[in-house]
Amino acid sequence: MRRTSYEYIVLGLGGLGSGAAYWLSKRAGANVLGIEQFELGHVRGESQDHSRIIRLSYHLPVYVELAKRAYESWDMLAADAGESLVLRTGGLDLGPRSGAIPLQGYADSMSKAGVAYEWLDAREIMRRWPQWTLPDDVHGLFQARAGIAMAARANAAHQKMARAFGATLLENTKVTAIASRQGEVQVYSGGVTYTGRQLIVAAGPWSSMILGHLGADIPLEVTQEQVTYFASPTPEAFAPDRFPVWIWMDDPSYYGFPVFGEKGPKVARDAGGKPVTADTRTFEPDAEAIQRIREFLAKFLPGAAGPEIYTKTCLYTLTPDRDFVIDRVPGTDNVWIAIGAGHAFKFASVIGRILSELAIDARTPSDLHPFGIERPVLKMANPPKHYMQ
Repeated sequence: MRRTSYEYIVLGLGGLGSGAAYWLSKRAGANVLGIEQFELGHVRGESQDHSRIIRLSYHLPVYVELAKRAYESWDMLAADAGESLVLRTGGLDLGPRSGAIPLQGYADSMSKAGVAYEWLDAREIMRRWPQWTLPDDVHGLFQARAGIAMAARANAAHQKMARAFGATLLENTKVTAIASRQGEVQVYSGGVTYTGRQLIVAAGPWSSMILGHLGADIPLEVTQEQVTYFASPTPEAFAPDRFPVWIWMDDPSYYGFPVFGEKGPKVARDAGGKPVTADTRTFEPDAEAIQRIREFLAKFLPGAAGPEIYTKTCLYTLTPDRDFVIDRVPGTDNVWIAIGAGHAFKFASVIGRILSELAIDARTPSDLHPFGIERPVLKMANPPKHYMQ
């Protein structure tokens, strides 16, 4: 007979949910159920591709400290899974000195957290990486530990090890209702009611719908984003041992990767997509957005451009302040939610770890004060949006 009662239920098995299932199962074994509405590894959400940037460079010390624990968490998963999940390339944050995203805050946050970094002017950036063509007013921060979190491989590792520790993971299982009452949660799907003591919601662009089942609401915007892989005429110049991950710190903000997973570098604009919903989004690339990337590359990184290998769409689930939500759902005592605000994959394993700590212990050593679900901006009907950090 199908088992329907568990201690812990995880709803959504993308990056964050798969991480939660893994960390829960390390301690709770077979008392963990994960539910995914599509097939595992699907491309309808936010976290499935070859690569995501991982870095210690962040605008607030709380993120730098969280990133330290993220590296530790990925290492623990890699040891369990017996495979490499993070590729170190170094990371370069660069942009105009008068840009919309000041680098000083990033430097100050790393200094406070005891993270080593270097200030570089345009000339030094081009000396180290002659692929760049930069005017004198550009400067940058280089942090040597940054690199690539291997997204699809990491998701699969979380799922594989969750099952190895005893968790049950269900795919193609659509949830139609959720209730939390008398210390128990009920999750309804396909005529089956699953019960648990604690529920973790990691539903990405479906978060508003799940919160609605629980009588809660926060202002979220879902956007359709995209990344493009280019067939550089000199792909060897963008090999991971010769070129770092990078972020252009201005508005618009662009970011990119060395060659990994495909035969050319990957480049994208951050938070430049159009508002959609999880159900109305398309998978059609935005040709104008690709052209804007080509114009950026022609100006600053000409060797990266070439014929388009392909463009892949994904979704961001954005909070108005671009900070995460990691908290208990209001009105419940046993439902936890995580929303990644379009920049969480580097933290996927540690956020899963934190969610497991909250569900099992009701506490975590990580500082979550900026990520509360009842912070003032999330109580506003029409909050101001600040997506550039």
